[in-house]
Amino acid sequence: MRKKLVALDIDGTLLHYDGRLDDAVRDAVRAVADAGHHVVIATGRSILGAAPVIELLSLTDGFAVTSNGAVTARLHGTAWEIVDKVTFDATPVLAVLKDSWPDAVVGVEEPGVGTKVSAPFPEDEIVGPTKLMAWDELGAEPTTRLTFRSPSGTAEDFVELVDRLGLHGVNYAVGYTAWLDINPEGVSKASALEQVRRELQVEPADTLAIGDHTNDLEMLHWAARGVAMGQAPDEVKSVADEVTLSIDEAGAAVILRQLV
Repeated sequence: MRKKLVALDIDGTLLHYDGRLDDAVRDAVRAVADAGHHVVIATGRSILGAAPVIELLSLTDGFAVTSNGAVTARLHGTAWEIVDKVTFDATPVLAVLKDSWPDAVVGVEEPGVGTKVSAPFPEDEIVGPTKLMAWDELGAEPTTRLTFRSPSGTAEDFVELVDRLGLHGVNYAVGYTAWLDINPEGVSKASALEQVRRELQVEPADTLAIGDHTNDLEMLHWAARGVAMGQAPDEVKSVADEVTLSIDEAGAAVILRQLV
């Protein structure tokens, strides 16, 4: 059997948007790993946010790509070790974003440590410790990711905002809500997964990825078999090789069961 690299998004792909994990999906992930394939979580979550899900899936070795590709961790049982991170100077972006949206808050990631925030985020949206800091102090150190969030706005508002502000020299993705992730230029889940693929010595033709949103676009294009979830936006479905059922129908499990 040729081992495959199976890259899996978390939210909207493995987990429902309320955080639930279907037994069928969990069992399918476990079956793929037990069959000898390389299951790699590839998520916009931080490593602190991804770790509980990785443990829930009983993944104990291999790699996890987090923070939309800016942070790669190696798994050691129930522990993890950051083996690669890509940072950028967030100061210019912070200057552009300041006062651009009335109630927006910003978070600057410290990988494996927590998040520096300009004000509290909505409850349960940031996993791990947070440290309240003045806006002008948030960019003191290079970061792997900056998150811009509005409790009152919409995803459509933020798409228009990004167009109006004209962000340059960074990679960014807008979520299902008024949530904007900003990463170093050229960094994506795909860029990190390519490094993992080479490390694992998996052939490009033996890569599969499943995702549901715009931060999965590069990953789905990168994979030899890119699969979009049934509820994904049309622009995500358009770059995928195929579309599975939605998260409510355990669409990821349908694809994963084909590998065992």
